[in-house]
Amino acid sequence: MDRIEAMAVFVAAVDEGSLSAAGRRLGMPLATVSRKLSDLEAHLGARLLTRSTRRLVLTEAGRDYLAASRDILERIDEAEKNATGAYTNAKGELTVAAPLVFGRLHIAPLVTQFVEQQPQVDVRLVLSDRNANLVEDHIDVALRIGALPDSSLVATRLGEITRVVCASPDYLRRFGEPSSPEDLRRHRCATFEGLTSPSTWSFPTPQGTVRVPVHSRLTVNTADAAIAASVAGIGLTRVLSYQVAEACRSGSLVRVLRQHEPPGVPVSFVVGARGRLPMKTRAFLDLAIPRLRDLLL
Repeated sequence: MDRIEAMAVFVAAVDEGSLSAAGRRLGMPLATVSRKLSDLEAHLGARLLTRSTRRLVLTEAGRDYLAASRDILERIDEAEKNATGAYTNAKGELTVAAPLVFGRLHIAPLVTQFVEQQPQVDVRLVLSDRNANLVEDHIDVALRIGALPDSSLVATRLGEITRVVCASPDYLRRFGEPSSPEDLRRHRCATFEGLTSPSTWSFPTPQGTVRVPVHSRLTVNTADAAIAASVAGIGLTRVLSYQVAEACRSGSLVRVLRQHEPPGVPVSFVVGARGRLPMKTRAFLDLAIPRLRDLLL
């Protein structure tokens, strides 16, 4: 029996919550996972897990052995990374995951710059609105939008995003700036129907949510089209703050009704490894974190 492999199977089963999920993570058939755990328990002469049809429960011996297994596996991983120079040189393949639109607008340009700076690092960029499993999908760094559940992942807070109302300076000169949500009744709008209703926009207040009728002169199904229309002076638009960050920075759009924006949603980088990060990961985070924090102010 390969005890190191058996430990890895045991840890994966606990982390994933089932033998089948551990098998998917490790690329092993369910029967193999079950056999390796049984062999490990037979070798130790102790039951580590109580199996049921719905979940796995650690025994007292299992809790102690889990902590020791994690420590041993982390030490082996660190020794291998030291031996290959992963902590001293940025090299190898780095996999970065991000939500689709945010990734295309803000992570892809950073990755391009990173590749130019780090000739020994190849990057795989995964853009998807599904929150990938970092271990199972072999992801080094993932950008997450939203509150993070308690997990073994290590998170770095970057800032927040929220829904914002914007218009071009020319539109505001012609039609004036709304000072309250109720003022929207007399304005024209370019609406991204994937985020808001083309006929009603909602705003939080201490008394509850206020819904204001709006006149959508143009309704589109992408944020990019709504933003372009607003830049062209069609009317006010409502999108996510990061989607108009560059347009607001350049002066093409102006944020209005800022005191009526809903609470922000956190944006974070998460990594699966605790302790010292490989140089390729640290180098990417050193580049990306200050840029994104500036973007998400």
